[in-house]
Amino acid sequence: MMEQDTGGDEMAYVVGLLVLLVGLLASIALHEVGHMVPAKRFGVRVSQYMVGFGPTLWSRTKGETEYGLKAIPLGGYVRLVGMYPPADAVGATPGRGRFAGLVDAAREASAEEIRPGEEHRAFYRLSTPKKVVVMLGGPMMNLLIAIVLVGIVFVGIGTSGAPTTTVGVVGTCLLPADAPADQECTASDPQVPAVLAGLQVGDTILSWGGVPIESWAEIQAAIAATPGTDIPVVVERDGAEVVLTVSPVTVDRPVRDEDGAVVLNADGSAQLAPQRYVGFSPTSGLERQPVGSVLPAVGDAVWQTGAIVVTLPARLVDVVQATLGQEERDTSSVVGVVGVGRFAGEIAEAPGLGLGERVGSMLGLLASLNIALFVFNLIPLLPLDGGHVAGALWEGAKRQVARWRGLARPAPADVARMMPVAYGVFLLLAVVGLVLIYADIAAPVTL
Repeated sequence: MMEQDTGGDEMAYVVGLLVLLVGLLASIALHEVGHMVPAKRFGVRVSQYMVGFGPTLWSRTKGETEYGLKAIPLGGYVRLVGMYPPADAVGATPGRGRFAGLVDAAREASAEEIRPGEEHRAFYRLSTPKKVVVMLGGPMMNLLIAIVLVGIVFVGIGTSGAPTTTVGVVGTCLLPADAPADQECTASDPQVPAVLAGLQVGDTILSWGGVPIESWAEIQAAIAATPGTDIPVVVERDGAEVVLTVSPVTVDRPVRDEDGAVVLNADGSAQLAPQRYVGFSPTSGLERQPVGSVLPAVGDAVWQTGAIVVTLPARLVDVVQATLGQEERDTSSVVGVVGVGRFAGEIAEAPGLGLGERVGSMLGLLASLNIALFVFNLIPLLPLDGGHVAGALWEGAKRQVARWRGLARPAPADVARMMPVAYGVFLLLAVVGLVLIYADIAAPVTL
């Protein structure tokens, strides 16, 4: 048995986390650029552009905007002057109670940012189409990032295709065919022939039993057709040819059809048949896809992400139950920042993956995050971008109805009245984030 290079694995894991962090920060930064650029084009004064939350680590003022980086890299913001119309613009009077205080404070803080003589540069004075463009600029930037990343993966790198002659996974021990998928090996379980022969992840099989090998199908055929034990197998390892001696065993394994699906018996159990078995599987080659496949793939991912958001409450119940040990956590479970970081680390240290596969998998993970940011920010609730879009559309609808009826132009939409909802949504998101962090530690999902 060879010892694992745990130090190298740990370093690869850390590199994966760093790559994810840099990619996430870049996505957040570009999201905010998507808001800032159209706002400035429409004349709105942008006082701050910040990536992250919490204490400021670095900032620099250029023109009328302060650009900076904050300590907690879990979001960002651009401060658009005059987000909420002042009280006199909407005919509001000071209210009573805690919620009314939140609304009044939001109006006052927004009004204080407007410099004398620059009332026309306040965000609330924009037309409805311009408000929608500014607020959708961020999510649309995330969608554009996802399209670019998926395009790089599909067209430039390729997606997993046909199996190759290179070893991708080497088994550990022989288990019964009906053993649960999560059953672990014990010291009493016999090792698979691949381990006993010294076969390693990354080996490329050149010949089996003296017969040259050019495809995975030929390897499968050679294993089944070559009788006996002590079969010579030549592999390429680190640029040199290595001769191994493999002794396959005969075990009961599920029968598969031409499409690779398991053939079932009448009672629903897997049909078994004796097969020659070595205990390894191949890597998959990368096949480049046509440009036309990119947008449908992104559209499908957006649809699936939307379905996850719609069913999020039920999914969170499942996460809590899995955390409490009441059920197994499904591999399709929703995850938080810790879970996403775990995925990145596992991609970076996964054995048998080539550089192209690692890069493609990491870019795919970042594309998924950007699609999630796109979909999530469209939820029509403050403080999400969709909440501001909903307020702008409501304002536009009121103005259009007034125009049709020949009435005076109505006051701007009093979006500040939704501040109690915004605080409630923010608190709910914080709780959900903490639950997912705990679940990702207590009952992690692995790739």
